[in-house]
Amino acid sequence: MIYRNRADWLASARKRVLLFGMSGLGKTYLASMLRGSGSGWFHYSVDYRIGTRYMGEYIADNFKREAMKNPFLAELLLSDSVCIESNITFDNLAPLSTYLGKPGSAARGGLALEEYERRQTQHRQAEQAALLDTPYFIRRAEEIYRIPNFVCDSGGSICEVVDPDDPTDPILTALSKNLLMVWIEGSAAHTDELVRRFDRAPKPMYYSPDFLDRKWVQYRVERGRREDEVDPDDFVRWTYRQALDHRQPRYAAMARNWGVTVTAEQVALVRDEKDFISLIAQTLPA
Repeated sequence: MIYRNRADWLASARKRVLLFGMSGLGKTYLASMLRGSGSGWFHYSVDYRIGTRYMGEYIADNFKREAMKNPFLAELLLSDSVCIESNITFDNLAPLSTYLGKPGSAARGGLALEEYERRQTQHRQAEQAALLDTPYFIRRAEEIYRIPNFVCDSGGSICEVVDPDDPTDPILTALSKNLLMVWIEGSAAHTDELVRRFDRAPKPMYYSPDFLDRKWVQYRVERGRREDEVDPDDFVRWTYRQALDHRQPRYAAMARNWGVTVTAEQVALVRDEKDFISLIAQTLPA
């Protein structure tokens, strides 16, 4: 780890952390709070980087594809009279989620499995590239903006695109050389609440290929559905809790082998930069 002990962290004029864990446990809250503290924190959002640098063209082309189905918009597009692009922000990643989509019946808004898997592969490659961009943004933040402290707000699927038990994993090696990796660990109660939220508004997400293959077959066997009969929302609802359970040991291995752990309960008590620095100090050896 880049900070050998508590004193090293507290004395450092360049505090650099990467937050990881389930979506909805406080990563973006902490990153936004630090960015707005006025104390010189650069906020790097991996999902924002994915949706702008690496998948922005895919997303915009998908919008255009839909617009071309409308004769009025098609004529405007073909004459370069309108410009269609996504408006992704740190707080609104809906264009990325919409492009990723859900597998299942086209009549219910789903994607054919082959197309869905193609977009999943695009996301995996984009996430890996965006994570490897982190050291560049650390340098950029300091050299251009003179911002010494850095917080990387990673996506919930980071554990799916690395091998936390491989000591030579290229992404984790690059990240751990430049930042302190901090797992925000949720409890069973947090997982239950995330499942309840997801059930109210199921959203697209990334799955590792092996996990997706297993669950796609298992779901259709249990429901007795052909691929073109699958309800996309029902599939992602059915899969969500299992996806969280699948990720939990991977997050734990990342923290055990590459970083430190804080709990979601501790994060909920953080109100300012001072609280955050103190919380991280508690995770390091004296």
